[in-house]
Amino acid sequence: MLTVVTGASGHVGNTLVRALLARGRRVRVLIHHNAASLDGLDVERVLGDVGDPSSLKCAFEGAAVVYHLAAVISIEDNCWGEIEPVNVQGVRNMVSACLETGVKRLVHFSSIHALTQHPFDIPVDETRPYAGESHPPYDRSKAAGEKAVRRGVEQGLNAVIVAPTGIIGPNDYQPSHTGQLLLSLAKGKLPALVEGGFDWVDVRDVVAGAMLAEHKAPPGAKYILSGRWASVAELAALVSQATGVKAPPFVCPMWLARAGAPFMTAYEKLYHRRPLYTRASMRAVCSNPQTSHALATKELGYEPRPLAETINDTIGWF
Repeated sequence: MLTVVTGASGHVGNTLVRALLARGRRVRVLIHHNAASLDGLDVERVLGDVGDPSSLKCAFEGAAVVYHLAAVISIEDNCWGEIEPVNVQGVRNMVSACLETGVKRLVHFSSIHALTQHPFDIPVDETRPYAGESHPPYDRSKAAGEKAVRRGVEQGLNAVIVAPTGIIGPNDYQPSHTGQLLLSLAKGKLPALVEGGFDWVDVRDVVAGAMLAEHKAPPGAKYILSGRWASVAELAALVSQATGVKAPPFVCPMWLARAGAPFMTAYEKLYHRRPLYTRASMRAVCSNPQTSHALATKELGYEPRPLAETINDTIGWF
């Protein structure tokens, strides 16, 4: 059975490819640019772009299953022009290619960011409304991508949606924004922390949940794949335990972090570095601290591992 993975060179993508190969699956990957994370893996490579419908149809030809992970992740406020072609139009192209080539099962990776976070006194679950115009560009793009998959389901596409929270774990080659945060903490290069936190989940658990969804979920189903909420300070403490490097002693109040975010973003860009503290990332760490994976646990048997184990394994991999 042929399985195609888009976005295969990313953090989740290369972890998924490894898991599929370990189960004896035949895997074809859609490659856009750098694919160093896949070096040495027994996969069929197809050059393509989610913005090019013809390359998608070529990649999906003969595939029974498609895992769609290709996306642009951004924590900036002025990125719509960069992310819309991939996160919105690219999903529309992917859905059309699945329908035209007769793909039997699509697993689409969305994000917890596609959902509204308020009210905070009720856990976020799969019934939450989509992010709207007041939300950051990335959130709106992931919501629009989900809606495109929903329209495909209405046309007969056998698709399931999974929505992870903040992903961390091994195989983070680029690294991701969160991987960069962990590395900065491990090297003692982060001068201060910020208030707030997020729901963190192991990349290996996300992959396991997505594969369970492929086999068990009914068409049109959606599952949140979360872990547990932890403050940025707790995350830093876990990294300190794993490395022996002291965590930053100062936790910046959120009002001050928000005020300083534009200046930190400009400073990092001046030195051609990817900013960690932006207005969008400040909003993210002030999101709903309650995120439920109860549906995935009940219907799929999804069980995320302890956060401390993830941090230890991630630091060990780096």
